[in-house]
Amino acid sequence: PENSDGSGSAMKMQANQMRPGHVIEHDGKRWTILKSQINTPGKGAAVIQVEMRDLKTGAKKDERWRTVDTVERLQTEQKEYDFLFATGDMLTLMDKESFEQIDLSADLCGDAKQFLQEGMVLTVDLVEGDPVAVILPSTVVLEIVQADPVVKGQTAASSYKPAVLANGVRTMVPPFIESGEKIVVRTEDASYVERARG
Repeated sequence: PENSDGSGSAMKMQANQMRPGHVIEHDGKRWTILKSQINTPGKGAAVIQVEMRDLKTGAKKDERWRTVDTVERLQTEQKEYDFLFATGDMLTLMDKESFEQIDLSADLCGDAKQFLQEGMVLTVDLVEGDPVAVILPSTVVLEIVQADPVVKGQTAASSYKPAVLANGVRTMVPPFIESGEKIVVRTEDASYVERARG
């Protein structure tokens, strides 16, 4: 077994500390966490509901832990890459230091893959040299290609309206945003942040 002094690549952590992007060892396999939420039933202890993906096969699985449980979290190192282009489901990235190119599955980006843009700097999480997750910048700038007209009598503060971004993703924007404008969007959940400056 690994020593618990941190010299190994795994460390124990409470199940309720699991976050998307973490990599854990479970049932002899390595999993990357896609989503985690804490459910508190009416009675009894809270449980952590986790959606995770098998690093080798790509198969997804839902798993539950109690908050008191511990899991083996694998240490990850991070490297920055430039995103060059996508071919089908494969992304070609270039190491910013060595200029070496690598091909990775777009699935490593999770749902954020729809926001990939050429030239974007991506952070790749590695476990013992194996890529386990690709992290996009937290926000991107995109043009609105379609925005619903504001409903008469709707106050500016009351509600956002549906809009479609240049990459086809739907989002909700404040009433004053028109088609053709560029906005800043969160890659995590496609939510509106602000009007793009400049």
